[in-house]
Amino acid sequence: MGGAVSAGEDNDELIDNLKEAQYIRTELVEQAFRAIDRADYYLEEFKENAYKDLAWKHGNIHLSAPCIYSEVMEALDLQPGLSFLNLGSGTGYLSSMVGLILGPFGVNHGVELHSDVIEYAKQKLDFFIKTSDSFDKFEFCEPSFVIGNCLEISPDCTQYDRVYCGAGVQKEHEDYMKNLLKVGGILVMPLEEKLTKITRTGPSAWETKKILAVSFAPLIQPNHADSGKSRLVHLPPVAVRSLQDLARIAIRGTIKKLIHQETMGKSGNGLKSPPRFKRRRVRRRRMETIVFLDKEVFASRISNPSDDNNNSEDIEDDTQEEEETKPSELKPDAPVNFLREKVLSLPLPDPLKYYLLYYREK
Repeated sequence: MGGAVSAGEDNDELIDNLKEAQYIRTELVEQAFRAIDRADYYLEEFKENAYKDLAWKHGNIHLSAPCIYSEVMEALDLQPGLSFLNLGSGTGYLSSMVGLILGPFGVNHGVELHSDVIEYAKQKLDFFIKTSDSFDKFEFCEPSFVIGNCLEISPDCTQYDRVYCGAGVQKEHEDYMKNLLKVGGILVMPLEEKLTKITRTGPSAWETKKILAVSFAPLIQPNHADSGKSRLVHLPPVAVRSLQDLARIAIRGTIKKLIHQETMGKSGNGLKSPPRFKRRRVRRRRMETIVFLDKEVFASRISNPSDDNNNSEDIEDDTQEEEETKPSELKPDAPVNFLREKVLSLPLPDPLKYYLLYYREK
């Protein structure tokens, strides 16, 4: 499923296309999508498809289409400090993006049926923390994954501010899903072939909104043939941060503020990301964008003729601009990790520096 957005050449271009198509609409969601490269969650032999707006499945490993994830992220209305439960957490791609928004005082739990997928998710999470320069731009709420069937969560589990289910929910399980929410919480799930947003407005009051038509594989029903007993899923306890963790969060936050102040003093404006290598901007004529799901159309966007005329001129201008700036083989400058540089320059013992940097490799 997917295909509502043009394919990009890299992660940034994919996000540009999602923004243009109005799937990404808020700054927080855009920052999270740009921070985590979708290709990092693909197996090496399939990475050429990472920036297409398509779902991907290989064995038990599965990623939804980018347009679906962006609609989910927008519908969840995430804020720092909230608790989040991902049912069918898969590769951890969505959970990691959510963790960038929740921040260090949020709660980020996932339930996954397949043990091999949990191992895959942990590897990808470790890779992101150790190698991504984006990691230091955020304070991260690291996801925790547990194995089990999400329809067998222990009834004494805590309720959550935000819940997402990544598989089709049958009507008979709707109330079960709703009861995972706190009052004021938001649940997003595929229900009766529609991506649905449910807000709990009171102990027994709900608001429901259908977002778009989707086609998800249904939830796998619990199988008790072996023992005849339910295998309850116990979610991780909501742990209190250690004093050591709190100190690291506070020190990193102070250093970031200092960097911001120094940059404002030098340039007179706020801290900006280092300039990226300028890609050729190709503004395509906006045509019909159609998504087929089980031979049904769920989205269509049509431009007006005036857009076509403007876009034709833009393509010519961009081509000329590229010819003027192309004379040499230009390569993007490596982004500067200001936080890392500042920490390494501090008069501190090396073990403390490495702790402040989460023992990151880059």
